[in-house]
Parts: sequence; structure tokens; C-alpha cells
Amino acid sequence: MDGMAFAYWGPSPYQELMQKEKLRRKTSPEALDPTSNFIERTVSIDSAKSGASEGFILPRHGTMESSIRRANTTGSSSSSSSQSEAGHRDLLNQPYELRHGRRYLRELPYPLPVDLPEIQRQNLRTLLSCRVLGRPVCSPNAAKDLPEKVLEVGCGSAYWSAACHDYYASLGHTDIHFTGLDVAPLAPNLGKQGVNWTFVQHDLRRMPLPFDDEEFDLIMLKDLSLVLPIGAPFQHFLDESIRLLRVGGTLEIWESDHVIRSLMPHPPPMSKNVFDQRIADQTATFLIAPGTPFAPAQNKFFQRANAWITDALDARKLPPTPCARIAQVLYQEPESLGDVGMKRVAIPLGELRWERDSHKHTRSNSELDALSNNKGKAKLGDGALTQDQLALRQTALLTVLQMIESLEPLLKEVSGKDSVEWSHWWAMMMADLLDPSDSSKAASTGEVLEVGAWWATKLAAE
Repeated sequence: MDGMAFAYWGPSPYQELMQKEKLRRKTSPEALDPTSNFIERTVSIDSAKSGASEGFILPRHGTMESSIRRANTTGSSSSSSSQSEAGHRDLLNQPYELRHGRRYLRELPYPLPVDLPEIQRQNLRTLLSCRVLGRPVCSPNAAKDLPEKVLEVGCGSAYWSAACHDYYASLGHTDIHFTGLDVAPLAPNLGKQGVNWTFVQHDLRRMPLPFDDEEFDLIMLKDLSLVLPIGAPFQHFLDESIRLLRVGGTLEIWESDHVIRSLMPHPPPMSKNVFDQRIADQTATFLIAPGTPFAPAQNKFFQRANAWITDALDARKLPPTPCARIAQVLYQEPESLGDVGMKRVAIPLGELRWERDSHKHTRSNSELDALSNNKGKAKLGDGALTQDQLALRQTALLTVLQMIESLEPLLKEVSGKDSVEWSHWWAMMMADLLDPSDSSKAASTGEVLEVGAWWATKLAAE
């Protein structure tokens, strides 16, 4: 694997160093568990002359050591800790297993596969979010106070890190260092693409994370709602993320809901934010405000899928609608986080029926004739959407259907369907939503995908 591998225990060449540390601990009143005191990372560096790789140790110390000391419990035995470390190393060395014909993370409750089709779906969703949100970083603070060190937690394929690098590079800032953290080495070596890149392999459930206090200027938590359960696990993870962020740095969270709602006619008026409204107009999406009218999904297949997804995620204490929770979580940290902001967007999954009727009633006959002859626009019956806007909506629909497909084992379990019954239901849904003879049929009753970005600035301790 290119990049960086992470482990907690030193290989045999470093036994002398560890023995010295054990002697020091015996005389220290704050004896630590030897399996968790030192963090070791093996870094591969390409030699400019020979192309050889050299491995070396980067011990973590200082504030990180004190954090580890706080995290240890005084009553834990060294034998149980050793077993835990052995299991952790085994998971990092062999993170995958084959289930239901697809590749999954081993020994982890994460419900989605981690194979190529799912990675491509997540990349599409990230690309879609960057387009409708306007840029890879939404926080105004990150635009004014440019970060030097960026951490993407749960980076997966690191598509967001690459997009963020390209965004800052387009502004003339190419010296930003990006770090990706994940339990599985899915990310390519972005260094070969000109990114100042480091990958750290670590199980996100294990605290503390392998970084020092206030090490990063920008931390991105993207699509982690299916990784950590609601409640104490996520709260501990948020506290740990705040620890890693420097004072004045930005914490940004991107999420999308896993169930679908319908957007009702006559959404709120345009946003006062000129940039946000311009992006919404360009993409034919709708900014979500407190008064935005929603209703349950009207399409019968989305209704069924919503119910199954909700039951499956509730059983695992995972949120089916994370976008409704994130702002509340950030506002619950008034002593640590300030300048909380958000941007939520509804992406229609097809031509909206009331949207199409509105175009018919508001345009003159001459405008309708012009639209019908314009090859760059959608067809007359589809309203005034451009081909790019239609493609964006079709991409959103595709990622929703692929998400249902990735959750198939869970949904078959909660629905009680066998493989034959599931295949029959799936075929009927695809025919209903993707009927090539009627492009206006897909999700015409207002179904939308909801995505959003939330951000906050770390405050100085009083």
C-alpha cells in the first residue's frame, strides 16, 4: 500500500527502545499500558535518485501522550489490552471479508459494502454535493483563513481530498497538506497526482485518534452517519475531532439523508445569499429553509424502501435522516464551537410535476416555441430544464437507487423477502422510475434527495 500504514506496536528491530520505555514506566507513578503508549507509523518515501523505499518510525509524544494517558482505565489488565491490540492489528492487516457476493469491512457494523460499485456511488454523491453546494468547502472561515493542514476522517477513496486540493490549487494555494484517516486502505496515493498527501490507517472507534492536540486547521467529517451509532459514540467522536482542531480552525460536516421525502409546491422565496441562490438557479435545486414544505414520499416504491431503511437503521441505532440532527449536535457545544452555519439543498430526482405545470403557465407561446426548437434544452414537455440540470437530477436518482442496492441484504431481512421476491420488486421499481418511454415519469411527485453542509469554528478555552 502506498502512503502510510498505522499500528500501535513496534516490530522486533525496535525492542531495545521499548525495553527502555518499560524501565522508565516502572519508576513512573503514572504507569501506562505498554501496548497503547506509543504510536508507530511506517512511512514509505520514494527516493528521488533510486526509487527505493525507506521505512522509519515517527513516535507520537507530548499532548498526544497525555491524551492516551487520560483514555486508559486504571483497572484494565495488560493481558486484555494485548488481546485488544492484537485484534486491532489483525483488523488493519485484513480489513475485508466477502458477504452476499460483495466485499465488506470485517468485524465492523458498517452496513455498506466497500467494493468498486459502492466506491463509485460515493464518489458520484461527493461530486454531486460539491456541485450543488458550490465548492468542496462551504465554511466562510475556511475561505478567509486558508488551512495549512487538512484532515478527512473516514476518507474512503479520498475523492473529497482530491477535489478540495484542486479547489485550493485553482485559487493559487498548492502547499496545503491533506491527511486521510480510515480503517481500510481504499484511497490511492494522491501524492502521485501532485497532492501533499498522507494516509493513516486506524479504526475510528478506537479513541484517541493518532494525532496531537490542535494538529489540523480544517477537519472534514463526510458521510459518517452510518459509521458511528447515535448517542455517546458519536459524541465522543465529536469531542475527539474538536481536540484535533486548532483554535480558530474549521470543523465541517457533510451528510445526506438515507430516506426520501417529497418537496411540496411553492417552496420559500429566494435566498438572500447571492452565491447560494446563483448555484441553486444553475443546478435547478432548492435551498432548504425552516419553512420549506415537505411531505412523505408519494411514490409507492420509495415509500416501501423508506420504511425498510428506517427499520434496518433503527435496529442498528443509526439515523435514517442525519440532516435533521447535525445542527443540534453542533449547537450543543457552545463552549467549544462557534459561528455555526449550514446549507441544505433538495435535489429533485426527476422533473417535478408542479414545476412543469408552473413553466407552462408562466411562459408565453413564443417562449415555448423557442424552447421546443432549442437543442441545448430539455424537450418542451419536460419544462425549461437544461440537459445539464436533467443530468444532475438523474445522477441523484442513480445514487439513491444504488444506495438501495447496496443495502439489499439488510432490506431483504427486514422486509422478509426472499431472493426471488426481492428481484421481482426491484425490477418493478426500476421500470417505474427509469421508464425510457417516459422521461418525465421518474419521481414526478416531488421526491428529492436532501444533502447538506454544516460548519463551526473552534473557540479558545476560557
